[in-house]
Amino acid sequence: MKKALPYLLASILAAFGLLTLFLSTSIIFDLFGVRAKEGNYVLFVVCANFVSSMLYLFAAYGFIESKKWTAPLLGISVIVLILAFAGLFIHINAGGIYETKTIGAMAFRITVTLVFSALAYFMISKNKKLQL
Repeated sequence: MKKALPYLLASILAAFGLLTLFLSTSIIFDLFGVRAKEGNYVLFVVCANFVSSMLYLFAAYGFIESKKWTAPLLGISVIVLILAFAGLFIHINAGGIYETKTIGAMAFRITVTLVFSALAYFMISKNKKLQL
Protein backbone atom coordinates (compact mmCIF):
# COMPACT_ATOMS: atom_id res chain seq x y z
CA MET A 1 0.00 0.00 0.00
CA LYS A 2 2.83 2.37 0.84
CA LYS A 3 4.27 2.04 -2.68
CA ALA A 4 0.86 2.34 -4.33
CA LEU A 5 -0.17 5.55 -2.54
CA PRO A 6 2.17 7.91 -4.44
CA TYR A 7 0.94 6.45 -7.73
CA LEU A 8 -2.68 6.82 -6.66
CA LEU A 9 -2.16 10.44 -5.59
CA ALA A 10 -0.18 11.18 -8.74
CA SER A 11 -2.95 9.69 -10.88
CA ILE A 12 -5.65 11.76 -9.19
CA LEU A 13 -3.55 14.93 -9.39
CA ALA A 14 -2.64 14.28 -13.04
CA ALA A 15 -6.30 13.71 -13.93
CA PHE A 16 -7.26 16.91 -12.11
CA GLY A 17 -4.43 18.75 -13.88
CA LEU A 18 -5.34 17.41 -17.32
CA LEU A 19 -9.02 18.30 -16.85
CA THR A 20 -8.05 21.79 -15.70
CA LEU A 21 -5.62 22.15 -18.61
CA PHE A 22 -8.28 21.09 -21.11
CA LEU A 23 -10.95 23.41 -19.72
CA SER A 24 -8.71 26.44 -19.27
CA THR A 25 -7.13 26.19 -22.73
CA SER A 26 -10.56 25.58 -24.25
CA ILE A 27 -11.79 28.84 -22.75
CA ILE A 28 -8.64 30.86 -23.49
CA PHE A 29 -8.42 29.70 -27.12
CA ASP A 30 -12.18 29.20 -27.65
CA LEU A 31 -11.90 25.51 -28.49
CA PHE A 32 -14.91 23.21 -28.89
CA GLY A 33 -17.40 25.98 -28.08
CA VAL A 34 -16.54 25.79 -24.37
CA ARG A 35 -16.23 29.57 -24.06
CA ALA A 36 -19.89 30.08 -24.97
CA LYS A 37 -20.99 27.38 -22.51
CA GLU A 38 -19.02 28.94 -19.65
CA GLY A 39 -20.84 32.26 -19.84
CA ASN A 40 -19.31 35.18 -17.97
CA TYR A 41 -15.86 33.83 -17.23
CA VAL A 42 -13.13 35.99 -15.68
CA LEU A 43 -10.02 35.69 -17.83
CA PHE A 44 -7.40 36.13 -15.09
CA VAL A 45 -9.06 33.34 -13.08
CA VAL A 46 -8.92 31.09 -16.14
CA CYS A 47 -5.24 31.99 -16.63
CA ALA A 48 -4.51 31.20 -12.96
CA ASN A 49 -6.21 27.83 -13.45
CA PHE A 50 -4.06 27.25 -16.54
CA VAL A 51 -0.86 27.96 -14.58
CA SER A 52 -2.06 25.69 -11.77
CA SER A 53 -2.82 22.89 -14.22
CA MET A 54 0.78 22.91 -15.40
CA LEU A 55 2.01 22.89 -11.80
CA TYR A 56 -0.33 19.97 -11.02
CA LEU A 57 1.20 17.91 -13.81
CA PHE A 58 4.75 18.58 -12.63
CA ALA A 59 3.67 17.81 -9.05
CA ALA A 60 2.16 14.49 -10.18
CA TYR A 61 5.61 13.55 -11.47
CA GLY A 62 7.06 14.73 -8.16
CA PHE A 63 4.74 12.39 -6.25
CA ILE A 64 5.85 9.40 -8.32
CA GLU A 65 9.55 10.22 -7.96
CA SER A 66 9.22 11.40 -4.32
CA LYS A 67 10.78 14.78 -5.11
CA LYS A 68 11.01 17.21 -2.23
CA TRP A 69 10.04 20.12 -4.48
CA THR A 70 6.53 18.69 -4.90
CA ALA A 71 5.08 20.40 -1.81
CA PRO A 72 6.59 23.84 -2.58
CA LEU A 73 5.38 23.55 -6.17
CA LEU A 74 1.84 22.92 -4.96
CA GLY A 75 2.31 25.76 -2.47
CA ILE A 76 3.07 28.08 -5.38
CA SER A 77 -0.13 26.88 -7.01
CA VAL A 78 -2.07 27.69 -3.83
CA ILE A 79 -0.61 31.20 -3.81
CA VAL A 80 -1.50 31.74 -7.49
CA LEU A 81 -5.06 30.56 -6.83
CA ILE A 82 -5.48 32.68 -3.69
CA LEU A 83 -4.24 35.77 -5.55
CA ALA A 84 -6.70 35.03 -8.36
CA PHE A 85 -9.47 34.53 -5.79
CA ALA A 86 -8.65 37.89 -4.19
CA GLY A 87 -8.60 39.44 -7.65
CA LEU A 88 -11.99 37.88 -8.35
CA PHE A 89 -13.46 39.57 -5.27
CA ILE A 90 -11.97 42.89 -6.35
CA HIS A 91 -13.46 42.30 -9.82
CA ILE A 92 -16.86 41.53 -8.27
CA ASN A 93 -16.78 44.58 -5.98
CA ALA A 94 -15.88 46.76 -8.96
CA GLY A 95 -19.09 45.62 -10.64
CA GLY A 96 -17.50 43.12 -13.03
CA ILE A 97 -19.60 40.32 -14.43
CA TYR A 98 -18.92 36.75 -13.37
CA GLU A 99 -20.58 33.39 -12.87
CA THR A 100 -21.54 32.64 -9.27
CA LYS A 101 -20.26 29.08 -9.69
CA THR A 102 -16.74 30.54 -10.08
CA ILE A 103 -16.58 31.35 -6.37
CA GLY A 104 -17.38 27.78 -5.36
CA ALA A 105 -15.08 26.36 -8.01
CA MET A 106 -12.16 28.49 -6.81
CA ALA A 107 -12.78 27.55 -3.17
CA PHE A 108 -12.87 23.87 -4.18
CA ARG A 109 -9.69 24.17 -6.26
CA ILE A 110 -7.81 25.94 -3.46
CA THR A 111 -8.92 23.29 -0.96
CA VAL A 112 -7.90 20.40 -3.23
CA THR A 113 -4.53 22.00 -3.88
CA LEU A 114 -3.96 22.59 -0.16
CA VAL A 115 -4.78 18.94 0.58
CA PHE A 116 -2.34 17.71 -2.07
CA SER A 117 0.29 20.16 -0.84
CA ALA A 118 -0.09 18.86 2.73
CA LEU A 119 0.06 15.25 1.52
CA ALA A 120 3.23 16.00 -0.42
CA TYR A 121 4.77 17.69 2.58
CA PHE A 122 4.04 14.89 5.02
CA MET A 123 4.74 12.03 2.60
CA ILE A 124 7.83 13.38 0.85
CA SER A 125 9.35 16.52 2.34
CA LYS A 126 9.46 15.35 5.94
CA ASN A 127 11.04 12.04 4.94
CA LYS A 128 13.64 13.14 2.38
CA LYS A 129 16.50 15.52 1.99
CA LEU A 130 16.36 18.06 -0.83
CA GLN A 131 16.57 16.39 -4.24
CA LEU A 132 16.88 18.44 -7.40
